Amino acid sequence: MKNFWKKLPKPFFCLAPMADVTDAAFRRIICKYGKPDVFWTEFVSADGLVSGGRDILKYDLIYSEKERPIVVQLFSSNSIKMREASKICAELGFDGIDINMGCPDKSVEKGGAGAAMMKDMKKAGEIIQTVKDGIVDAKKTKSKKLRKYISISVKTRIGYNKNQIEEWIPFLLSQNIDALTIHARTRKDMSNVPANWDYVKRVVEIRDKMKVKTKIIGNGDVVDTDDGRRKCEEFGCDGIMIGRAVFGNPWIFSPCEGGVPKGRGGEAAEEIKEKLKILLEHTKLFEKLLGKVKNFAVMKKHFKAYVNGFPACAGRDGAKGLRVKLMETHSYKEVEKIIKDFLKNH
Repeated sequence: MKNFWKKLPKPFFCLAPMADVTDAAFRRIICKYGKPDVFWTEFVSADGLVSGGRDILKYDLIYSEKERPIVVQLFSSNSIKMREASKICAELGFDGIDINMGCPDKSVEKGGAGAAMMKDMKKAGEIIQTVKDGIVDAKKTKSKKLRKYISISVKTRIGYNKNQIEEWIPFLLSQNIDALTIHARTRKDMSNVPANWDYVKRVVEIRDKMKVKTKIIGNGDVVDTDDGRRKCEEFGCDGIMIGRAVFGNPWIFSPCEGGVPKGRGGEAAEEIKEKLKILLEHTKLFEKLLGKVKNFAVMKKHFKAYVNGFPACAGRDGAKGLRVKLMETHSYKEVEKIIKDFLKNH
């Protein structure tokens, strides 16, 4: 496959990389019920991937062919390890490698990665180059999984403690990257203030003035695809990345009515049944693919989201009681029994 970014519609939609959310099980559910144009993995530590953590982190790199194009997101401030990790990911057949330069997690920043990159442009440039070098290294191995074209992209914010667009964005766009995702907040903002999409518009203006072909992806407070299309039209970006709004809504990338796909009916009772069916399917996949390496508690944020979206007919006490019981489970079998009992009584 050639550069997949050139073949995408406008606007195109991406699933945001989210730690302990966009894992292999979750992506397969999303792929089945409403596939986005581009998938992202969870963010993966390059340092861990090339050290003793490889046996566990390799599970973060599981993907299916149906998820293509799929981009792996890496983070590190260590050029040597980032190069080796990029080589590994390229050999595994990913369509692209994305560099996390926006994560505000303190443990990530402590190592100089994530949002800390915005404070050191020289280091950021080095890291981008080492990803390119790692891809070149992979091509020398002639891995059978290797894609003909492996894209390089960056996900970042508009600044660290303040707006740094006028310095930070031209620098990134000068690095010959295929795509740039802009989370329309500073690192200081976290998610405590509304995303300001005027910042995305300014990034597009800078891109156009520089006459580079980098795709600009807007991110921040997008509630659904209709909202994404409106934002794309108003602020000029090429694509939209959706994160938190995907919780409990596996159809978010498909046309929906009342929370269920068109053609399946929008009745509240049917919606409940459909969501619980997918909750079970998701849980079973999680246990099968990741049960050996991830704590079952990871699923509980999904349980809450699936049930929180219930319509009134579930009954306030019924939905609340179901949530409480699900939060106490430790296996798929326990979840299955609780769901079956709930459906018998509703």
